[in-house]
Amino acid sequence: MAQLGTDAAPLRVAIIGSGPAAFYVAERLLKEQGTAVAVDMYERLPTPFGLVRFGVAPDHQKIKQVTRVFEKAAGQPAFRFYGNVEYGRHVTLADLHRHYHQICFATGAQTDRRLGIPGEDLAGSHPATEFVAWYNGHPDFRDCTFDLSGTRVAVIGVGNVAVDVARILCRTSEELAATDIADYALEALARSSIREVSLIGRRGPAQAAFTNPEARELGQLPGADIQVVPEEIALDDVSRAALAEDDTETQRKLAILQEFVGRPPAGKPRRLSIRFKLSPVEILGDDRGHVRALRLVKNALVQDGDRIRAVPTDTFEEMPVDLVFRSVGYLGVPLPGLPFDEKRGTVPNEAGRVIDPATGGPVPGCYVSGWIKRGPTGVIGTNKPDGKETAEAMLADAAAGRTLPAPEPEQAACERTLARRRARPISYLDWRRIDEAEVGAGAPTGRPRVKLTSLEEVLALLDGTPAGGGA
Repeated sequence: MAQLGTDAAPLRVAIIGSGPAAFYVAERLLKEQGTAVAVDMYERLPTPFGLVRFGVAPDHQKIKQVTRVFEKAAGQPAFRFYGNVEYGRHVTLADLHRHYHQICFATGAQTDRRLGIPGEDLAGSHPATEFVAWYNGHPDFRDCTFDLSGTRVAVIGVGNVAVDVARILCRTSEELAATDIADYALEALARSSIREVSLIGRRGPAQAAFTNPEARELGQLPGADIQVVPEEIALDDVSRAALAEDDTETQRKLAILQEFVGRPPAGKPRRLSIRFKLSPVEILGDDRGHVRALRLVKNALVQDGDRIRAVPTDTFEEMPVDLVFRSVGYLGVPLPGLPFDEKRGTVPNEAGRVIDPATGGPVPGCYVSGWIKRGPTGVIGTNKPDGKETAEAMLADAAAGRTLPAPEPEQAACERTLARRRARPISYLDWRRIDEAEVGAGAPTGRPRVKLTSLEEVLALLDGTPAGGGA
């Protein structure tokens, strides 16, 4: 038998998922000198890039340019992409054990945390994740409906996702028409009656998770005046005591927010309010079972060990709203055949090696990267060192002979398995055709692309039928 990691017998790796976490692992593996690695990437959706395509806001095109890095990895002869192939349905853990020496799961955090308050399931109350996926043309969410006929919206949370939602709701039709937002979302938002958007954080401005560029951008929206409550922006004693002198990022964030205090309205069509030290305790409904208001409690901040915690006071506020989006965190979902930490929403691991809680030892040949590994923290770039750590653990294990036996490592054997499961894989060459069609459809109107948002549209294009646009 040829030595593993040679041209005659490459280290065969399957990566489940195709977002940044997946591609950073692939990039590091394929760069390894002296070890031949073949990477097969499996993606449930017909297109690659995960949250870059379906999570990054359409008005942040510069961030999406990170895909150029991923394209370099995908262009290597030892890389193959299998889109439209679902783990657990078209390919199982047993299948992967048969065909690969190592398996890395980079499936992200696919569901949202709930508020756990009365009224959360009223009509007009939604996870922000669904709204983001909807306006970004995610095939699973293209048929969602959001009632934009009201005038007031509350977005619960002050992370970057919450800020994205608020900003998209405040963009003008002309601004959105220059992005790659899904066509149906562009049309719906153009008809929107929303005039007031409130971002609501349970702690203070010093603890807000949004970045400084995001904060600055909120104050520069052509279609929305910015409003803050001075006493909520003021730095409290607990935060002041905890703020390090060298924490220039937080200090700059506070300065940006202070710039909004007392800013006079400019008569823009919408108003964006940023509120702090408030927690929702109930979503109130009308006699139709639809959201009509948000009941909030004023919080005080206390030091609790090494963190600052929000503690409710006896002061309440009722905010009239027609729509509520919650953005209080993501959670991973269990993967068939792997251990799972229900509380953290992650797969137990050490440096990316999946750990069996029963034995405390590594699960042979199984690894994780990204949010399913560490939880939903960081930005796209955070996945690069995270992916490198996992890839280097994989390479170290391979060098030590700690791999799966993979009795049928041949590419043809793997593809026979997919054929038996009636999979219709979409290759990276197929993706380039999709990409070319989308970019071409956007060019006449100056848009980055017009997305194909359903598998049916994608297959029609690949099978030779002209694509019908992004509807």
